This record gives sequence, C-alpha cells and structure tokens, in this order.
Amino acid sequence: LALAPLAQHLSPWVTALAAVLGLWRYRIGSQNDPLPRRRLLLPLTLMGVAGILVTYHTLFGRDSSVALLVLMVALKLLESSSRRDLTVVVFLAYFLVVNSFLFSQSILAGAYLLLPTIVLTAALVGIHHPNGALPARHKLRLAALMLGQATPVMLILFLLFPRMPGPLWGLPKDAYSGMVGLSDHMTPGSISQLILSDAIALRAEFDQAIPSPSQLYWRGPVLWHFDGRSWTAGNLPASLPPEAVEARGDRVSYTVTLEPHNKRWLFMLELPVAAPPEAVLSHDFQLLAHEPVRRRLRYAASSDLRYRLQAEELDAPTRRLALQLPDGGNPRTRLLGEQWAASEANGQAIVLRALTMFREQPFVYTLRPPLLGADSVDEFLFSSRRGFCEHYAGSFVFLMRSAGVPARVVTGYQGGELNPAGNYLLVRQTEAHAWAEVWLQERGWVRVDPTAAVSPRRVEAGVAAALPAGEPLPLLSRGDFPWLHKLYLNWDALNNGWNQWVLGYNEKKQLELLSRLTGSAVSWQEMAIWLMASVAAIILAISWLMLRGNRRRVDALQAAYLQFERKLARAGVQRQPYEGPLDFGRRVAAQWPAQAALIHAITRTYARLRYGKDAPTRQIEAFIQQVKRFRP
Repeated sequence: LALAPLAQHLSPWVTALAAVLGLWRYRIGSQNDPLPRRRLLLPLTLMGVAGILVTYHTLFGRDSSVALLVLMVALKLLESSSRRDLTVVVFLAYFLVVNSFLFSQSILAGAYLLLPTIVLTAALVGIHHPNGALPARHKLRLAALMLGQATPVMLILFLLFPRMPGPLWGLPKDAYSGMVGLSDHMTPGSISQLILSDAIALRAEFDQAIPSPSQLYWRGPVLWHFDGRSWTAGNLPASLPPEAVEARGDRVSYTVTLEPHNKRWLFMLELPVAAPPEAVLSHDFQLLAHEPVRRRLRYAASSDLRYRLQAEELDAPTRRLALQLPDGGNPRTRLLGEQWAASEANGQAIVLRALTMFREQPFVYTLRPPLLGADSVDEFLFSSRRGFCEHYAGSFVFLMRSAGVPARVVTGYQGGELNPAGNYLLVRQTEAHAWAEVWLQERGWVRVDPTAAVSPRRVEAGVAAALPAGEPLPLLSRGDFPWLHKLYLNWDALNNGWNQWVLGYNEKKQLELLSRLTGSAVSWQEMAIWLMASVAAIILAISWLMLRGNRRRVDALQAAYLQFERKLARAGVQRQPYEGPLDFGRRVAAQWPAQAALIHAITRTYARLRYGKDAPTRQIEAFIQQVKRFRP
C-alpha cells in the first residue's frame, strides 16, 4: 500500500523486484519456510544497488534515493523475524508514505495515504500486542481510534507550530524535472507542443471585474535574438532600469497563484505597475523572480491595461538588438521587408501592411503545421502558410526587422477561463501564446498580435474556438463533455482551497490568522504558549474521555452480585482480587456451613448467568430476589 503511489515514478524493474521480494516473504511466512541466508541477501543487495546506479546514474537525488529506499525495505522483509525487525520495517514503510509527498501533494494523494497509514498502524498494534494474534478488524479499529485521537493534536500543531520562512530542507534538482511551462527560447512547434498540456499555469483572483479577453495578455519571457531557427532572450545588461511607461488608465489589482515551473519568470498582465517583493522588473518588463519558481508562489499584482511604453528614441544598443537578424537565410522575406520599407512612409504603415497580408492571404491557424526547412520564415510565409502563434509572431518580427522597424517577440499566456465555483481566472498551459512588440516613433513599444489577424477568435474565445475541427486539443479544453468540464472546475476550486489553506499555509498566513483571532499582533513567544496550552488541553480532554469510557458498566445482574459481596464484607468476609465467584463461594460456605446451600446457589447461578449464553430476564429477577433474601 505504501509502495503503490510511488510505483509510477520508479523504474519498472524496481517496482517489480520489490513486489517479487514481498511475495517471497509472504510465502515464507505462510509455509513456515526458513528465511534466506545472508550469503544470498548480500549479492541481491549489491545487484540492486548496481541496478539503481545504472538506471539513475547516481545514488543521490529524489528518484534514485526513493528507489533505493524501496529496495532496502523489500530486502529488509527477507531478514525480518523478530519483533524488533518487524517494527523497523513498519517505520521504514511510514517513511515511504512521507516520500510520496515528494511527487504529489494533491488532495487525492493525501486521502489515499491515510489508508497505508492506518494499515501500518494496525500492523504495529499486532506486532506489539502481548496476547498474540488479534482479529484484523480489531487491529484496524484500534489503529483508526488512535489516529483519530491524534488528529486534534495534529491540527493544533498545524495551526500554531511556528512556520519557518522557506522550505525546511532543499530538494535535489531531479525533483523539479517534470515541471512544464514556457521556456526562454522559441522554435517552430515549441508552443504548440505546450498547448497539448492541460496543466495549470496560474490562477488569478481579481479585486474587481475581470478584464475582457482582449486585455488578458500575461507577459512572460521577451525574446530578442534570432539565429535563423530559434528565438532566445537577448543580452540586455541587468543594470538597465525598466523602460519608461506612461499609464493611461484601466488599472487592475489582482492576486496570482503561480504553479511551479522551475524557471525565474513570473506572470502579470501587461503592463506590470511594479514588481512584487519576490521579483524584479527587467529593462523589457519581464518579471523575474530571485530564484527559479520551484514551489507554488502567491503574489499581489497590479497592472495598467492601457499604457504607452518608452515613446522616446531607442538607445543604440537596444535598437541594434531589436533589429538583429542572422547574416543569411530567408531571402524572400528580407526582400519583402525591404520593399515595404522603400514604399511605406513610416513603421505604422509597415505594420498595417503585414497585418493585411496575414488577414487576406490563405493563412491557417493550426496545431499541425508542416515541418519547415532551413529558410523556415520563407517557407511559412510563401509556401505552407499553416502555423501556430509562434510561427506568426516569429515571422512578423522577422518581417519588421527586415523593413527596419525595431521589433521583439513576447511569450506568455493569453486569455483564461473564469471558474464560477471559486470566482477566479484559471489559466492553463493550453493558453500559452506568443505575440510581438514593435517600436513606433512617438508611440513607443506597441503590442501587435499577428495571430489575431489570422484568427480573431483565438483572442476573443480561446484556443478551442479558433482551431479547426479535429485538432489534437486536450480533453478539458474541448467543449465535447460539458458535464465533465463542470466537474473539473468544481474539483479545481476544491484544489485551489487546498493549495491556499493547507499547502500554502506559511508563516505570513499563520500570523495573519492569529492576529485576526486575537485582534492584535501575536509574537512567537505568545504563539508558543498557545501551542503548549492547546496541546495540554486536548491531551487532558482525550484522557478524560478515555478514562470515562473505561468505567465499569454495571448491569442489573452484576449490581445484585456486588450487593451480595457488600453484605459479606460487612460480615467480615472480603473477596480477594484473584478469586472468581465459585472459589469465593466455596470459601464463604466453608466458614458458614449453615448457609452453605444458599451461598453455593447464589454464586453458581451468578456464574451461569454471567458467563453462559444470554440469560432470560425472569432468571435475572429471580437471582436478584435470592440475593435480597440472603442474610449473613
């Protein structure tokens, strides 16, 4: 049970070997066979370690360490015979349960891991019970009862135990290898591959009405350099301040919950007003965190939806970078750009010329573009005319630079879906997008989305509405199953609450919660006092309930017999703790021969009614009358 959630993350041979070793140990126990000798276990161990080293190329790291732990637990079973050995196996299995959270911390993962925790606790009860084997139902009930008694203490520790800023320990690099998100380079097909993922990119809660779809441009990496195939970030000096911006209204405030993606960039709507404490704004208004985002990050944001960006002259280094093109390649596109530069009066006219071309010629917005050769821009613009947003943004910027108009590619996300169950905007990897910015005299950097010229529905209604029928979209992005989509949105709202209040319960939220409860700021010393007092109160309450529940329940039959004992005690004959009713009756009858018959009758009747099958009510009433007639 503890191994099951780890199996999908391990190499198949590790899971298979652990299962075989477990079944072998089960057969040994059921058949009373001898345990294998160490001369067999030692080669098995060395072979297992060697196999992990060959598979993972290291013994250090999340995946290799968990695989090694699984293998060692399975091998430990084959040498376990004493109570101490079995206890070690159970506690190692507890550690396996904890290791599952290195791969997933979702509600489903947490709910499932309750099962192996209860069963392992039941196994521990069975190992240490002094009276030998117990029924499985009794062990499970006792384990669930003990864990239930521990739950209030766990909740108090969760709420009040001082939270440390940052993680308690660092994770190895391979713990972040499976994260998805935008990259700092763009090639034909890179974003269209990302579109196929339904993974969550971010969630945004707005303080006011959510902006219109055409305003939902989540700015990410800005790409300046083109090598003939790929667009990558430029080499702008880190010391350059953000470009000058003039706000023109429509400021919105919101809170972003960003999923980890193992890169530095954060996302805000264009154009960020200021960087949150966790990040800085680069010269080209990229929002960069101080370190890669490897855990869920929540930050307050504010953006100007209407703005003018750097209307003054471009400095020479930025202009050179915004006009950079490789030395050769794509001759037809270069020639077209030069012709436009010669025939048009200004940059704005060139931009309109390019958008008209995209709008009027038979370009197709698709996730299935053909492969492109060395002159990829020429082939796209003049031959295939089928592509996704990266094709349109990249070729548009190439055209602009060929015509002498400074331009750059911006990547990020466009759009999002309102989740009515939680009243927040849900942005998935499906919304990944690329657009362009051109620098125009007296207007500065202006956003231009050439994809919108080809497929306006991409911006207004989303990816699913813009693509032709039959495109390989993720299931949740289609409109085929509205009931499934509604169920997913409700589940995501539940997950969002789990992320915010359980996984995201950090030192800041802890202090805010306690301050709201007390009405004033709470110090660490006061929190420690509250913690100790609360845990002590819960332990006392549980102890009182347990002791109260252990009081002897006296029924009418036993009450009558206790009355019989009290009569004898007043006469000077006290029952000893080790005496059962029959032995006690024989001793009393020997002291009082005259009443021996009645004493034997009372004690034998009580033993028969108490330890036999269900006694009829009339016999119990007769016994009670018999005790009342007795006079020592």
